Amino acid sequence: MNKSMLVGAVLGAVVVSAGGAFATYTLVDRGSEFASVLAVRPVKETIQTPREVCKDVTVTRQRPVQDSNRIAGTAVGAVVGGLLGNQVGGGNGKKIATVAGAVGGGYAGNQVQGRMQANDTYSTTETRCSTVTDSHEKIVGYDVKYDLEGKSGQVRMDRDPGQRIPVHDGQLVLTRQ
Repeated sequence: MNKSMLVGAVLGAVVVSAGGAFATYTLVDRGSEFASVLAVRPVKETIQTPREVCKDVTVTRQRPVQDSNRIAGTAVGAVVGGLLGNQVGGGNGKKIATVAGAVGGGYAGNQVQGRMQANDTYSTTETRCSTVTDSHEKIVGYDVKYDLEGKSGQVRMDRDPGQRIPVHDGQLVLTRQ
């Protein structure tokens, strides 16, 4: 093999190696770039969830009235009043006292039956339901204010980036790799 050819091959190999080393050096020297984070504000959304709440309550009701005109109370009161009125006096006075006792007794019996019917109640338990709404906040993103080479900007991210955001080829890297 020729000496000049050998020298040329060695020199070519040195030049290629030096060029590759220089290119690698410039890339390594640059390192990764970052934008400085100036402020981070969480973006929240209110989530409302309706749900049904039921509880048992005691309800008092009036029993159905069998005798709405209170005829039984009036009749019993009239009979009792008439018997009592009949015990008073004699002759025509007795007749008047009997009639007066029957009328008064009938009225009193009517009123007593009315009060008894009004107080005739029963209690039951019923389930009452209503809809209530639960609210909670969910973070849907982060508004991030940053500084890149003296210029500030703002971007929305899906996570809190911390103190800095990576930059690749002059562009922010907004997603995780």
